[in-house]
Amino acid sequence: MSFRMYVPTRIIFGAGSLNKLSRQKMPGKKALVVISNGKSTRANGYLDRTLQALEQAGAEAVVFDKIMANPLKSTIMEGGAFAKEQDCDFIVALGGGSVIDASKAIAIMATNEGDLWDYVYGGTGKCQRISKNPLPVIAITTTAGTGSEVDAFSVISNEETNEKIGLGGDPRLFPKTAIVDPELMTSVPPKFTAFQGFDALFHSIEAYISNSANLMSDMYALTAMENVGSYLARAVADGSDLEAREHVAFANTLSGVVMTMCSLTSEHAMEHAMSAYHQNLPHGAGLILISIPYYTYFIEQHACDDRFIRMAQALGKKNASEPMDFITALTELQQACGVDGMKMSDYGMQKEEAAVLAQNARATMGGLFKADRVPLSDEACAAIFEKAYR
Repeated sequence: MSFRMYVPTRIIFGAGSLNKLSRQKMPGKKALVVISNGKSTRANGYLDRTLQALEQAGAEAVVFDKIMANPLKSTIMEGGAFAKEQDCDFIVALGGGSVIDASKAIAIMATNEGDLWDYVYGGTGKCQRISKNPLPVIAITTTAGTGSEVDAFSVISNEETNEKIGLGGDPRLFPKTAIVDPELMTSVPPKFTAFQGFDALFHSIEAYISNSANLMSDMYALTAMENVGSYLARAVADGSDLEAREHVAFANTLSGVVMTMCSLTSEHAMEHAMSAYHQNLPHGAGLILISIPYYTYFIEQHACDDRFIRMAQALGKKNASEPMDFITALTELQQACGVDGMKMSDYGMQKEEAAVLAQNARATMGGLFKADRVPLSDEACAAIFEKAYR
């Protein structure tokens, strides 16, 4: 029943919340506004609105627009150097989870010396403590997927070593303020709405079945599952459905908070290995691809039968009475969102990679395997990849 909870981020949630940015106390005088290397933030007017709000709040701003779907260490190093060069004293992350994750890592390198991997725990990371305070971050999320706007973690890929590792956990990396405005999410295409929604869902599912789950995390996780189960398919079908967007965004924020109270499981480590080798694979898509055989494995091992039944009920199967009802509910939700037909081969993966991916997952994020309620060996992990392949 014991738990620890510390979420110092000021959360401003609801449609139209971006309009409140100018009224917030800025944590500095010059912002590095971090956005993706795509066009949507500019095309939809979100960047202009953010820059105008910063100006109204009395802050200067420069833009760094090079963040990709799976942020690379080299880009983080470039962003940190740019922040130093421009004398920025805080960061505004405007975008999805990748942008917010990248912003936290840039915040570290804007004030600390050396290489980002000096501060990574796991894999080839050097496990050094972050000595100087990172720049403060304001997170404005334009997607509902990672919950990164309310946690202290950042996931970055090292292209030199094929490692994708979560770093952070340092309380100084919590964003100071999170703007969660579902209106900014109405322009997300259906496919990515689904990918992001399932990412949020799996955060809560993994937290609920992890061996560190507790009364508080269960409350957040189940509420998030209920909201995704009821509203994600609607948001995918009609991106302008603001009620659906609000509920999925709410689920995403809850799923971000739940990760501050307990651990995720090995599913996330497995997906990180996939996208470390295949940069074009969206994180949420990778999780979807392995999800059915992954959760089937733990059901067959009777890891926590009662919890799988409760999750099936949260996803809408009110009369669920056996663990496999969860697989049925998950499959039906994937079908309703149009993501049940995806193939690993569509993203360049080969079945023969299974053992390499399994070993990479444990080598880079082995801590998540320790959160599994029953052991998942390298052989069993590889078998899940093989069963997911098509």
